[in-house]
Amino acid sequence: MLGLLSNDIGIDLGTANTLVFAKDKGIVLREPSVVAVYTSTKKVCAVGSEAKKMLGRTPGNITAIRPMKDGVIADFEITEAMLRYFINKVNRTRTFIAPRIVVAVPSGITEVERRAVKDSAIRAGARDVILIEEPMAAAIGVGLPIDEPAANMIVDIGGGTTEVAILSLAGVVFTKSIRVGGDEIDNAIVNYMKRAYNLMIGERTAEDIKIRAGSAFKLDDEISIEVRGRDSVAGLPKTISITSQEIRDALADTIASIVDLVRNALERCPPELSADLVDRGFVLAGGGAMIRGLDQQLSDATGLPVVIADDPLSAVANGTGLVLQELAFLLKDLTGNPKN
Repeated sequence: MLGLLSNDIGIDLGTANTLVFAKDKGIVLREPSVVAVYTSTKKVCAVGSEAKKMLGRTPGNITAIRPMKDGVIADFEITEAMLRYFINKVNRTRTFIAPRIVVAVPSGITEVERRAVKDSAIRAGARDVILIEEPMAAAIGVGLPIDEPAANMIVDIGGGTTEVAILSLAGVVFTKSIRVGGDEIDNAIVNYMKRAYNLMIGERTAEDIKIRAGSAFKLDDEISIEVRGRDSVAGLPKTISITSQEIRDALADTIASIVDLVRNALERCPPELSADLVDRGFVLAGGGAMIRGLDQQLSDATGLPVVIADDPLSAVANGTGLVLQELAFLLKDLTGNPKN
């Protein structure tokens, strides 16, 4: 009865972006996980897209904060304020019943970190909080037949973590995550620009370079773009031209970490399930899946077919939404918690 009266939601609480799925409506919110606060009072000034515009551009009395780091909560109070803002934004048609919330979390987080996510969501206005591991949510969101007695493999490359999971019979056979993702790629670009050109750039510029020229595999037509920043020697604004080949070299170590993670998972896969993956291959989800040539790089490294999800950015959020809709029989299987 409570479920019928409340506006239940699913949340992909990501390091870079937060997506909210409302029951029977689909994804209704997609905003950066950034909060701007007044430095002296810690009062929230802006959240989401408005706050992201302020990154690196705030005056002394305002600080732009990313409260999620490596897929987990780095700042408890700011995360709570961000969640409350997002919940209120999608729950405008107020009901007397607080919403039940399904939150996707990285598979490698500790019990303390899981408790922090639950507490933040409850203090932000949730009636009940159900945690689901991100690889499982992503697999459900992209439509993998996880309930079959056969191997399904997903690689979810988010802002703070990269996770790989092998699933069969609606359960996790093997899962592993590393705290390497889109943020690490941005940092590699920042460090390369400083090292090669004495050019200081911010994280927003690094993200823009990643989107426009980032690649993991040799391109048929290499891309050249202009980058603006501050010369660290002269201290003056400066514009340079870089190619996708340079960015690929800058990202080589980070991409190698992701490849090693996937190979390690395949080495730990039971033989019968390995045989299934020869034909099925695996699916890439998350924002990192959109890096040019990453699917080709992983395919060459593993010898398996690699498919990029139709909407990799929304895979986890769509998975939380499907869990909401099928809560009655999915809840116990996916979380190990008894159904309320």
